[in-house]
Amino acid sequence: CLISLTHSLLHWTMLRVRCLRGGSRGAEAAHLIGAMLGRAVTGWVQKASQSTSSAAAAQPQRAVEEEHVTEPMQQECPVCSYNEWDPLEEVIVGRAENAHVPPFSVEVKANTYEKYWPFYNKYGGQSFPEDHLKKAVAEIEEMCNILRQEGVVVRRPEPLDWSMEYKTPDFTSSGMYAAMPRDILMVVGNEIIEAPMAWRARFFEYRAYRPLIKEYFRKGAKWTTAPKPTMANDLYDQNYPMRTVEDRHKLAAQGKFVTTEHEPCFDAADFIRAGRDLFVQRSQVTNYMGIEWMRRHLAPDYKVHIISFKDPNPMHIDATFNIIGPGLVLSNPDRPCNQVDMFKKAGWTIVKPPVPLIPDDHPLWMSSKWLSMNVLMLDEKRVMVDANENSIHKMFESLGIKTIKVNIRHANSLGGGFHCWTTDVRRRGTLQSYFH
Repeated sequence: CLISLTHSLLHWTMLRVRCLRGGSRGAEAAHLIGAMLGRAVTGWVQKASQSTSSAAAAQPQRAVEEEHVTEPMQQECPVCSYNEWDPLEEVIVGRAENAHVPPFSVEVKANTYEKYWPFYNKYGGQSFPEDHLKKAVAEIEEMCNILRQEGVVVRRPEPLDWSMEYKTPDFTSSGMYAAMPRDILMVVGNEIIEAPMAWRARFFEYRAYRPLIKEYFRKGAKWTTAPKPTMANDLYDQNYPMRTVEDRHKLAAQGKFVTTEHEPCFDAADFIRAGRDLFVQRSQVTNYMGIEWMRRHLAPDYKVHIISFKDPNPMHIDATFNIIGPGLVLSNPDRPCNQVDMFKKAGWTIVKPPVPLIPDDHPLWMSSKWLSMNVLMLDEKRVMVDANENSIHKMFESLGIKTIKVNIRHANSLGGGFHCWTTDVRRRGTLQSYFH
């Protein structure tokens, strides 16, 4: 009996070591396995104590059977990512299908510029222009094919009907899309965190990702949903002035945004990861309460640092400050970081990407030209980048990084580049500190 029990405990120890390979937060899967194995061993011991001498002779066979039951749990957790540059193994890529323009509510107006307001007034609550959307769908399909060719497993959210109107006790809206998984999902270690979001049109966006998340959870991932805001009127400054860029610069410098501190809210894309350190900006969609929730949730294993930029309309950090390697960051020259000295003191290399080449007449309804720096690192030496941006190709080549060129120019119009259109589920690496 003692030998069989020792074998079972030894088996559990080996499983736990595998699940803990990436750091302390990877223990969640190990705890789950331990609980299951504990129940199995307890039942085995109880049966053994109640058996007759003839049943005892069959105990080796039962021990083998119990060990076989736990065998499927030996697989490594399918979710594990600590930074933006370790070798990419699995990724979620968003969908442009059925994408709808969000209704033109106050929080949407505050995140868009006046030149596009007629577009929102015309199409708000309706599908994006059909021809443009078809081209975006085709571009993202090609992007998925290229990722697969590079050895990356590609997963997709469910296609849903985003035209459906919904009503809560606090507001009425219709949906938007499941195009930008980076906005709603953040992976920290073996944990998937669902962001609460800040736009009413994105309140139910999580539904498109739930089948995937449940699958990852069943295979050992930790799954956390941040507190869902009511998105009542009090979450938004209904009188937020947004007519001119000067107004926005002034307000951003004062730390004033369309979202208030009524309740926590954040988009996951306002965070960028570098091992034990995460960097976040207070923006139009992420408030200090949301940042504090993340800080407490991730402590003590991770530190969350608030940084800010000279940006009249901050929303999502990855076209402003995109970390592409250990101590290597692309920093938007039009939106300089106010805390750049602390990165220089830590020995980081700050790279200013070249001016984007995208034409002025190309529609960017929910984004800026600086999506040129919104790249996806496949590893430290490979990057997925816009096929049209020759100047940034040269910049990466000068850094010794191979460019994987893909054209998603029409997909850009929906609000994101390669980093936005993806959430990395698994990267091959371990938890480390890169910021001292």
